[in-house]
Amino acid sequence: MDHDHITTDRQLRELCRELADAPSIGFDTEFVSEHSYRPELCLIQVAAGDRMAVIDPQSISDVTPFWEVLAAPGHDTLVHAGREELLFCLSAVGLPPCRLFDVQIAAGLVGREYPAGYGSLLFKLLGTRLHKGETRTDWRKRPLSAGQISYALDDVRYLAPLAAALRGRLTELNRTSWLEGEMQSWQDDVRATRSDERWWRVSGINGLSRRHLAIVRELWRWREQESERRDSPTRRVLRDDLIVEIAKRKSSDVKQIRDLRGMERRDLDRVLPQLAAAVKRGLDLPDAECPAPAQREAPAQFNVLSQFLSTALAGICRANELAPSIVGTSSDVRELVAYRLGLGSSNGEPPLLGSGWRAEVVGRMIDDLLAGKLSVRVGDPMADEPLVFEQRA
Repeated sequence: MDHDHITTDRQLRELCRELADAPSIGFDTEFVSEHSYRPELCLIQVAAGDRMAVIDPQSISDVTPFWEVLAAPGHDTLVHAGREELLFCLSAVGLPPCRLFDVQIAAGLVGREYPAGYGSLLFKLLGTRLHKGETRTDWRKRPLSAGQISYALDDVRYLAPLAAALRGRLTELNRTSWLEGEMQSWQDDVRATRSDERWWRVSGINGLSRRHLAIVRELWRWREQESERRDSPTRRVLRDDLIVEIAKRKSSDVKQIRDLRGMERRDLDRVLPQLAAAVKRGLDLPDAECPAPAQREAPAQFNVLSQFLSTALAGICRANELAPSIVGTSSDVRELVAYRLGLGSSNGEPPLLGSGWRAEVVGRMIDDLLAGKLSVRVGDPMADEPLVFEQRA
């Protein structure tokens, strides 16, 4: 397919001058994330009107002009599952792409599967099939073959017609404002991942005491700093299970930490004093400053209610042409139940009960089910949606 292969700074400047006047810019990236702290950008694909291009960051000294064009006002920016694309732009210029439209998110708001793959959306909405033959390509290697470039360009050439089809359906359902709000909250969440301490995502911390969690947090902080310094994936620096086991020992003694199974690696032996210091910081923290567990132990009925309401959520979503997983996960339902039973944290109302379209369309109904104001029964067992919701007298 016709395209420009941008490999010099001069070519990039010329492309950016043309993109500055485009009403819509679709783009995607190819990157490798297995070997570094942050993903390594290897290729950028662009589609704007009839113009398509691939930008080679390995050949260009500075691709900042491209990110500046994306962030400048005056155009729509089209992506599919664009989390990493947003992060690349934020890292480069501190701003998001202008008027970001993610076709994956839009599809979920009109009842399509969420998260849906690009090829699946393309076939269901436009009847076009893609040949995905380069999914395991090492995009760091050069030269790129014609097949690799064609594969990369396919990921952007259909973004505009996909967005047009989804915009039409959003307008029919009067959900354009929903997408605008969803894109903003999604961008806010992605931004937060760059600065928030997400130590609570360490696997295996359920059931740990506040003191244990304080140590986990200090070890997590050390691991993040060390991973960035080495430019290495965090799992290669210190695995989650080792963080948890060190925390459980509650000892800053270097020998006790070294004796843990899995700590015999030579690179870990060199940082044992640093790990011991992190443990000591957690041990010395005042009780009031130790993090609290996510929630108290739940009674037996908690799981029953959560499972039932998760099923109800799926039924409500299907009846309203919404993808259940974009509305809320089983964790969101559990958070709602915990909140109503007084078992949740003190972080305010859960997402399903807050403001916005989720609360209006789904959250209130789930809350009414939990309060006994709404009942659910089986209508036609063979119908697409067999559950019937009725207000109780």
